[in-house]
Amino acid sequence: MTAHPNRIRSRRDPRHSASHLRNLMRRTLIGLTLGLACTAAVAQPAYPARPITLIVPFPTGGVTDIVARAVASRLATELGESVVVDNKPGASGVPGTVAAARAAPDGYTLLLGNISTLGTNPATFAKLPYDPVKDFAPVSMLAIQPLVIAVHPSVPANTLDELVKLARSKPGALTFGTAGTSIQLAVELFNKINGIQMLHVPYKGSSPAITDLVGGQINVLFDPISTLYPQVRAGKVRGLGVSTRQRAPVAPELPTAQEAGSRDYDVSSWQALVVPAGTPAPIVQRLHGAVTKVLQDTTTRELFARQGANPAPSSPAEAGEFIRAEMTRWKDVAREAGVKPE
Repeated sequence: MTAHPNRIRSRRDPRHSASHLRNLMRRTLIGLTLGLACTAAVAQPAYPARPITLIVPFPTGGVTDIVARAVASRLATELGESVVVDNKPGASGVPGTVAAARAAPDGYTLLLGNISTLGTNPATFAKLPYDPVKDFAPVSMLAIQPLVIAVHPSVPANTLDELVKLARSKPGALTFGTAGTSIQLAVELFNKINGIQMLHVPYKGSSPAITDLVGGQINVLFDPISTLYPQVRAGKVRGLGVSTRQRAPVAPELPTAQEAGSRDYDVSSWQALVVPAGTPAPIVQRLHGAVTKVLQDTTTRELFARQGANPAPSSPAEAGEFIRAEMTRWKDVAREAGVKPE
């Protein structure tokens, strides 16, 4: 029996071959995928599209809060949306930092981290409920400030070298106050470099520590220049030096610790802007570009200068490298000084 001609043509028609059907399906799927991608791109709102929260895990009025507010006001201008500072103080900055780590990684929650929350807390907390490296993506370093080293006027030392000699002659007799673990480790490093011992007196903040230094309840205090130098300028305490490698422009009369003989001593208080890990790279880059402009702004630089702070813009990679190096450094200092994590 002869096959119908139309049936023969149908079996041989390339439009009905398996390979043709596979190619057709592939082109259809590609078209659908591209269409969905384009639709998503069109639907994705531009960042930022609503107010941004900047968490500061410390009380108002401190140097970290001052830096945060200076940056937030200018950042709002650069981004075209308000940036609201949210102070969440307590426990060396841990609660506020945890709140930022657990926030949605969408660019609408930022963290003003500092030497304590991102640098020294891993060395002093046995079970820190966040990881400065794994839980955050760095945006940029913001500012660095020296610590001022000051004594009560009754202390018979007019220079850092004289203070070191006095401490060596009376191990454990001099008391030093600290407002936070980062300051404690900074003093412990000073003690180690100089081979001295001073008795540690912890405080919950700079204000009570400074009050006790002025009142003579403690002998020595290391504290950020923005909080302690006004007391030096007023003549209430005696400033002996600063902790950084270079002198502070706001206090040029104070020598560096290295100039006074404390070789290799170089410690800064610092702040950095970070976001929750997983924040999309384009948002991190958008924030980085805006922060760079903020730190170049004359108004920002002048405000920083009044606090004894220097702008420290960096790339996200540089900020991440710096934070990791600080964590390692302070863990080593804590271990060598016998400071056990709590």
